[in-house]
Amino acid sequence: AHGLCPHADGEGVGEPRFYLLSKGSADTFGFCLHKELGCRGHIIRQVELGGLAQRRGLQDGDRLLQVNGHFVDDMDHRRVVQKIKASGNQVLLAVLDGNSYEAAKALGRDLSQMLPADIRPRLCHITRDKSGFGFSVSSPEGVKGTFQLSVQQDGPAERAGVPPGSWLLELNGASVRSYSHMQLARKVRAPGAGGWGTGASNVAKRPVFLIQLKQSGSKVTLLVASSAVEEFYRLRGLRVTATLADTSWLPFKVRKLHMVKGPAGYGFLLKEDDCSSGTTGQFLWDVDAGLPAEQAGMKEGDRLLAVNGESIEGLDHQQTVLRICEHDDQVTLLVIDPAGDEFYQSVGFGDPAWFCPG
Repeated sequence: AHGLCPHADGEGVGEPRFYLLSKGSADTFGFCLHKELGCRGHIIRQVELGGLAQRRGLQDGDRLLQVNGHFVDDMDHRRVVQKIKASGNQVLLAVLDGNSYEAAKALGRDLSQMLPADIRPRLCHITRDKSGFGFSVSSPEGVKGTFQLSVQQDGPAERAGVPPGSWLLELNGASVRSYSHMQLARKVRAPGAGGWGTGASNVAKRPVFLIQLKQSGSKVTLLVASSAVEEFYRLRGLRVTATLADTSWLPFKVRKLHMVKGPAGYGFLLKEDDCSSGTTGQFLWDVDAGLPAEQAGMKEGDRLLAVNGESIEGLDHQQTVLRICEHDDQVTLLVIDPAGDEFYQSVGFGDPAWFCPG
C-alpha cells in the first residue's frame, strides 16, 4: 500500500492522499474515526503506534474524504464507519491533512472536485447469447497478466457494462495477473475448430482469442478497469481487487426494506442457518401475505445484512432479534436474495451490505 504525498498549492491546500489498507481477519486497520464537536469532517484519530494505518502513512487529524471510491465527507458519520466495516479486510481511503481540509473549507472548495471522478474498477456479470460473450482478449507476447478487451457493439459484454479497451483484472473471482498468455488460453477455447483466431491489435504480434470459459457455462464475471483507472492504481503501486469495484452494472442488488409494524406484527420469521460461504447467517422465512414484510418486498430465503443501517455481522441470533425490536413500531432491514448472496461470496466480498442503495 502506498500514499500519494501531499504538496501545498499557493493557497495552502495540499493534495489528497490515497491508502490501500489490507489486514488479516483477526487484525484491525489501526485507527479510529471520530466526529468531534466544533470540528468539521470525519477525523482520523487514535492511530495505533506501529499499526497498519501508521505504517502506511495515515496521521492523526487527517480528514477522510473517500472510502473505496465513494465520497463520504457529506455523509452521516455512522454510515461512513459502517462502510469501512463492510469493506472487510481491505479498504481504499482518500484523506486530506487537517490544515488543508480547514483551508479548503474556508475557501469554499468543493472537496469532491479535488478527487478523481472515477477510480473504481467495474464488476460485470455477462450472460452468453448464441454469438458468445461478446468480447475478445488480446495480450502482448511473453508478458504475464496483461489482457486487454475488445467489446462487440451491442453484444452481451457491452450490455453488461464492460467498457471497450478495458483491462481484465479478475475472472470469476480469480486474479489473472500471474497468468501467462498460454495459462489463460487453457481456461478458454476458441469458437468453431478450437484454434486461435487473429484480429487487429495496437500491439504487434499480440494473439487475440474469444473467451468461452469452460468453467463458466453460460455466465462469466469479469473485474475490469479502464486505462485511466488502471493507470491510477499502477502509479500508486496499489493492487485493484473486486472489493473496490463499481457494482452498479450487476444484476444482483441489495434491497432496503422499511416496515411499519401492523396489528399482527411485521409478518415474518427470522431463522439462523448456514450461508453458502460456510459461515452462519440470519435468514427471513414464513413471509405472511398482506402483512408489512411482504408489502415492503421481503422474499422467502432473503439473508439479513443490516438492521437500521448497522451491519449484523458478528451478531448471534438473539442479538439480531433484539436489534430488530429496538424500535417498537418500525424497522429498516437490508437484505439480499440467495442468488445475490452466493454471487457476492463467490467473488470475495466480505459483506454485501456495502452496496446498500441510497
